[in-house]
Amino acid sequence: MSAEETGEKETRKRKTPAEKQKEHLLKIKRSLVACLAGMVTGIISFLVIPHTSPFTEIVGFNSWTALGLLIMMAGIVVQRHIFMFTKLEPESLGKKDWVYQGFMTFAFWFITWTVLLTGSA
Repeated sequence: MSAEETGEKETRKRKTPAEKQKEHLLKIKRSLVACLAGMVTGIISFLVIPHTSPFTEIVGFNSWTALGLLIMMAGIVVQRHIFMFTKLEPESLGKKDWVYQGFMTFAFWFITWTVLLTGSA
């Protein structure tokens, strides 16, 4: 590798403070979308479960749990469309970024749904 090639790579990797700030703000906005999507899907998952009596328990993996998981997965898919609508550059996200988005959505969905289920008894 010549000195010219390494010089070109160094100039491509360096970003100006304004570019770093813009990239950081994009990451924060994407994380907020994931958190909000998780909370909204957790609330929706809670609302679709029939609450016939206060003694009804949903224990283990059953059809209601599967429905809640499907709602959460739909929240992850909807994020791409939200990113396109709000111009948060979804095309710049790699596999690792989408795994992060999915995990954040799952974590907030799980926490929200769990809190709502335990509070309703």
